[in-house]
Amino acid sequence: MSENEKKFDGMLLAMTQQHEGGVQELLDTIFSFLARKTDFYTGGGEGAAEKLVTSKFKKYEATALAKAATEKAERAEQERRRKEKLEKKKREEKAAAEEQMNSESKIVELTDEQAVKLQEEIDNKKAVKQAPAIPGPSGDNSDSNKKDDNLEDEEEDEKEKNKLRPNSGNGADLPNYKWTQTLQDVEIRVPLKGIYPVRPNDVSVLITLRHLTVGIKGQPPIIDGNFPHEVKVEESTWVIEDGKVLLLNLEKVNKMQWWAHVVTCDPEISTKKVNPEPSKLSDLDGETRGLVEKMMYDQRQKELGLPTSDEQKRQDVIKKFMEQHPEMDFSKCKFN
Repeated sequence: MSENEKKFDGMLLAMTQQHEGGVQELLDTIFSFLARKTDFYTGGGEGAAEKLVTSKFKKYEATALAKAATEKAERAEQERRRKEKLEKKKREEKAAAEEQMNSESKIVELTDEQAVKLQEEIDNKKAVKQAPAIPGPSGDNSDSNKKDDNLEDEEEDEKEKNKLRPNSGNGADLPNYKWTQTLQDVEIRVPLKGIYPVRPNDVSVLITLRHLTVGIKGQPPIIDGNFPHEVKVEESTWVIEDGKVLLLNLEKVNKMQWWAHVVTCDPEISTKKVNPEPSKLSDLDGETRGLVEKMMYDQRQKELGLPTSDEQKRQDVIKKFMEQHPEMDFSKCKFN
């Protein structure tokens, strides 16, 4: 592209946007200008103007056709990669679902002795939870602790006060774009205003490890800012839908973290109000899925007033130690 072409792109783009009739009306304006303000049609002799227009048309027609063929091949490749990714995801979901069904179908039966022991532990835990508070020298279990807890809750609520409530896709609907997310990726839909249909060559998209720039060439960026967390550049793609919407898919590096925003200069959502679909658990790899299931188990245990998995392990270790040392007196020991 020559310097002259670059220099006049912005001006010509602005002219095109002011012609509601599109390219046809733009050409009409240009040829009308040449007829009224120049000797284009008469200065070069009979047929010279037509010959000049035809030669320029042929020159740039070949360039445009070559570019269109290249872009078509690139879009086909992007679509192929996207379909491969979807197919792989479906296969992993199916395998994970089958694995989950198999694991859930295994029923562990307790002996009468184990059942009695489990019930005693639950009853003891409930009794401790319902026992009246006894203030100590340092003020443990006193009303001041309750006040501190309430103060912390109020401070936490204050931090969440100005954050947006997530949309149905756990993202946000902003004035210039809409975004949704899973633990694996972020999807962004950007409506493109201007010439329709918009072609890939009309837009500018730059995705790096920690930054995103999106816009129409010759115009200010629609999105320009730093990601809150890193993305996998080689796994992130974009495509234009129906010539009107730019669709981006960003692959997260950390698949255990919900994003509060796409770029740090935009409003945050409250990640505490994110509502992940249960089926999405099957999308995770084995290690990540194990961590999430552990977190969910611990949360249920806390709600029931029962020990978490870590607390159970600690209790088992203490119990085993006590069994191995019956000669020791543990009655005055306090285990946290």
